[in-house]
Amino acid sequence: MIGAQLSSAASGLVLAAEDSGSEQNPLLPETYDIIWSVVIVLVIGFVFIKYVLPKFQAVLDERAEKIQGGLEKAEKSQEEADALLAQYHQQLQEARTEAASIREEARAEGSAIVDAAQRQIEAERQAASVSLRNDVGQLATELASRIVGESLADSARQSRVVDRFLDDLESGAAEVEAEATTTGGEAR
Repeated sequence: MIGAQLSSAASGLVLAAEDSGSEQNPLLPETYDIIWSVVIVLVIGFVFIKYVLPKFQAVLDERAEKIQGGLEKAEKSQEEADALLAQYHQQLQEARTEAASIREEARAEGSAIVDAAQRQIEAERQAASVSLRNDVGQLATELASRIVGESLADSARQSRVVDRFLDDLESGAAEVEAEATTTGGEAR
């Protein structure tokens, strides 16, 4: 197609040169130069179209495939990164939830331990108070037996004496505390 157009153009130039006669246009080359130039352009065009252009096309196609592959790989990597980020956020949320539940369990367990310790302390205090009351009662009955000179072996009598003695001790202690607070307040 290109060759046909070039040959028709060359023949048109040849006819134009013959019509003009002997007078040669200084800008127009000789006819044989035009013919050989057209032949060389046709040969070079044929070689270019047949051999060089397909190689260029193959290189450009390969480059386009590499670019397309790179874009697909980048999209795939971006999707994987987004999936990993979502998984990371989910794991982070699960860890925070688990930490909060562990913290709440620890608080509840701590409260239970404190409550149990307070109950145990109260029970031990009560046991110590009862034991102390019994020991003080025995000492008081022995002392009272020695002072009075009679035996306080009767348990009902012994219990009355011990209770009266402890009540006297408690009331005396209360009076001493009241006196201390009133004199302590005046001294200041």
